Amino acid sequence: MLLFLTPETLASPSNLTINTVPRRFLTLGRRLYPRAMFGKLFWRTVIEAPVARYCIALSIFPIALIFKPEWALPISLAPVPMAMFVMVFESYVLSVPSPTARRALMDPVDADRGTDLLKVRANDVLTKLAAERGADSGTLNLVIEQSDLLKIPPLTYVSVQQEGGKPSFMDLGAAEREMIAEILFDADLTEDKLRMINVFQDTQVRVYTIDPKQISAHARLAAMANSPG
Repeated sequence: MLLFLTPETLASPSNLTINTVPRRFLTLGRRLYPRAMFGKLFWRTVIEAPVARYCIALSIFPIALIFKPEWALPISLAPVPMAMFVMVFESYVLSVPSPTARRALMDPVDADRGTDLLKVRANDVLTKLAAERGADSGTLNLVIEQSDLLKIPPLTYVSVQQEGGKPSFMDLGAAEREMIAEILFDADLTEDKLRMINVFQDTQVRVYTIDPKQISAHARLAAMANSPG
């Protein structure tokens, strides 16, 4: 699930004030919520919080009491097994803590092919954005940050962060967000496949950079020809 980090899409745009680039969130334990509350993306963001996951993992016990009331005393006296259950759920169901297990997730060649494809697509995104906006200075950074939780829908933060003067997040319009999503992900490289690659390579953040001054005149003309209106 894609969450674009722009003022239009976030419940709290004030979180987009930055001093350095790239600005990270998920890897620092910070969660950003979409402006559209209580949709699928909102609930997926909620699950990113450890407390929410603990509640989900422990919900099996009250559910068991509904069907087996006679288990009430054993369950109430079993804090250690309950804690172990949560640990197993977190460590072996939603994540892959072992480096050996990570290396077994996929073929290294497939992972490298995926990252190469993403790099090409990211450069295409930045080139189009810079050309269509007429940018000719500073630096543009496409930042793709993913949750490393498995077995649930992927959560991907996508932003374009600008350098040159005061660092800032580019205010992406609806058409630009749609363009970025269409270029970055398709059947050959899905969000889920990128998540698997990231877990395999033990990384959550990918940053791609372009200097607008290096964009050719041909690329700028092509972008202008493809721009609406």
